[in-house]
Amino acid sequence: MSIPYYQIDAFTGSLFSGNPAGVCILADWLPDPVLQSIAAENNLAETAFVVQRDSFFNLRWFTPALEVDLCGHATLASAHVIFRHLGYRDAVVRFQTRAGELTVTANEDLLTLDFPARPAAACPTPAELREGLGLSPAATAKARDYLAILDTERAVRELRPDMSALMRLDCLGIIATAPGDHCDFVSRFFAPRAGVPEDPVTGSAHCTLIPYWAERLGRSRMRALQISPRGGELFCEHRGERVGIAGRAVTYSTGFLHVS
Repeated sequence: MSIPYYQIDAFTGSLFSGNPAGVCILADWLPDPVLQSIAAENNLAETAFVVQRDSFFNLRWFTPALEVDLCGHATLASAHVIFRHLGYRDAVVRFQTRAGELTVTANEDLLTLDFPARPAAACPTPAELREGLGLSPAATAKARDYLAILDTERAVRELRPDMSALMRLDCLGIIATAPGDHCDFVSRFFAPRAGVPEDPVTGSAHCTLIPYWAERLGRSRMRALQISPRGGELFCEHRGERVGIAGRAVTYSTGFLHVS
């Protein structure tokens, strides 16, 4: 069996930055163990699997270790493939996912995700979080992920996390964030329990970041940078119960996976 496969750098306008995602275009679903094995073999933060169903697409996301309930950069990458490589003519692509219906709107080279907001609730700082980050955050909150608010961009950049400590936390990932020096806010994202020690650019984390920073800054539109070593740029909008997360994507490779 030959599966059309694309590797896309998401949330960037240039190669070798942003977050690489694999996108597999399937005629129908393969068994879950096969999907997980493909994701493990690709060894990217996420591999997306897409099946077209008339006017919409089914979409699932796998890390090398497990299936996740929401992934921004692999959704952006999938939409890029559909618009750029599959000849899709509508301005909006609709995905059915574990997180419900998600849409991606194309406006020239900018793709905007419409995702559910996941505001975090303030909580005490777990000892494992302090140990894992090597510092005490100015404030801590939790939604799907822990949100650690730091004082400066430099503090976020200089984090050298202890992944073994972070793995003991009861969450998918840990978001570290602070005001940006040259943008509205910055972040980094660590998910060692999902097999992703540091994710280069994390759309789903911005489902939590956008409500927090919109309230703190008093405005709905913001520009964000994820300051991982590869780095990425996101254009953010708070929409009440939803968030808009926009970015660019570029194709790194195209080909086929040969799965017997």
